[in-house]
Amino acid sequence: MQLTKQDLDILKILQRDASLSTGEIAQQLNMSQSPCWRRIHKLEQDGLIHGRVALLNRAALGMDIVVFSTINLTSSGRQNLESFESDIKRHPEVVECYTMTGIWDYMLKIVTRDIRHYEDFVRNTLTTSPAIRELHSHMAVTEIKNTTQLPLDTQL
Repeated sequence: MQLTKQDLDILKILQRDASLSTGEIAQQLNMSQSPCWRRIHKLEQDGLIHGRVALLNRAALGMDIVVFSTINLTSSGRQNLESFESDIKRHPEVVECYTMTGIWDYMLKIVTRDIRHYEDFVRNTLTTSPAIRELHSHMAVTEIKNTTQLPLDTQL
């Protein structure tokens, strides 16, 4: 799909604040509300916008621990991979999960209230999986940058 500058501008605005009305977005872009709504609707239909959410303040909610865990599985057979991936999706503490190239099979981003909750999650949930051979925890100390905004300026 070929995106226009106006499409990218709409996406940038929505990335910053998805609560804006179509009228407010149109006003920022100096366009009429109806064409703006049609463009947004088309971006949704084309799958470029697949949801609108509220971003929560993790620290204000008392979720102080962010851990990046690297995992190797006992075997890399299709059934083992599918079983691990299905299992990992059930745990709300795991907010992101990626397959990796290199020496690790997966990387997880895990958010918990405190270190005791993380330890309990690892001991009583993650490591009980027979699919996991090796798990390494990397505690985040200081958050320098955390954004959900994609680098759309590089698209044109």
